[in-house]
Amino acid sequence: MSALTNISLIGFMGSGKTTVGRLLANRLKFNFIDIDRVVEDRAGMKIWKIFEKYGEEYFRILESQVIKEVLGMANNTVIACGGGVVLREDNVNTLRKNSIVVYLRISVDEAYKRLKDCSDRPLLSIDDKLIAISKLLRIREPLYLRAADKVVDVDGKTPEEVVDCIIKLLPADVIRNVRTC
Repeated sequence: MSALTNISLIGFMGSGKTTVGRLLANRLKFNFIDIDRVVEDRAGMKIWKIFEKYGEEYFRILESQVIKEVLGMANNTVIACGGGVVLREDNVNTLRKNSIVVYLRISVDEAYKRLKDCSDRPLLSIDDKLIAISKLLRIREPLYLRAADKVVDVDGKTPEEVVDCIIKLLPADVIRNVRTC
């Protein structure tokens, strides 16, 4: 196996980064880190509360600090990034330098189906979630594509199927340790 092998999952909220990340880490016998959970642990509060109390910019600063720290020492780790990680160029540079970046692409309709009833997403705390999702995805899609080494469409796939797709896209030295049935 190569000296440094990390896989960072990026994509819009609801694309399955945490669920897929855990499954992928298990299959590869890798560690798993969810950047949002680390930020929450550091701040001592949930992300929605950070947004409410300190604002999005403060959250983005914390997120960038955690990304630099985690990716600076991670090895054989799957990292689930927050949906807005690509909004800061320094985050993208850190991810690309220290990991294979996989974009879990989700359509507006699928994202809406998965997120329409959620109440803990600060950027979706408006009456018309479909409009918010559409607007955010339109802004972020080019950023996700520019940051990604690999792209996996998640619409209509189970988390296990998404993991299978990711594994097919990884270099041979990374998948050498994949558990088989």
